[in-house]
Parts: sequence; C-alpha cells; structure tokens
Amino acid sequence: MSDTIMSLLMLAGVALTGGAIYIFRTGDRKRALLMFVAALVMFANIAIWLVPTK
Repeated sequence: MSDTIMSLLMLAGVALTGGAIYIFRTGDRKRALLMFVAALVMFANIAIWLVPTK
C-alpha cells in the first residue's frame, strides 16, 4: 500500500514540476512558483518517509 502511495506522490511531483515549467513559460510566474514549491514539498515528504530507521 505504501509503495503505491509513494509512486503516486512521485508522479504528482513530476507532473507539478512539468506544469510549473509550462506555466512559467506562458508568463504566470506566481502560479508557477507555487506549483514548484508544492512539488518540492512532495519530494521532501518522500525523502523523509524513505529514510531507513533502526
């Protein structure tokens, strides 16, 4: 179950990053920045969840 959630979060983060690049090129910089920050938060959450524990 958690593997599926991690996969969906990664796909959503990649989609948000791609969307941010597309929107940045069209000129709406504020929305693009917010999408990029949301993608970074998703990637940070995945990194935190995947840190090995004892």
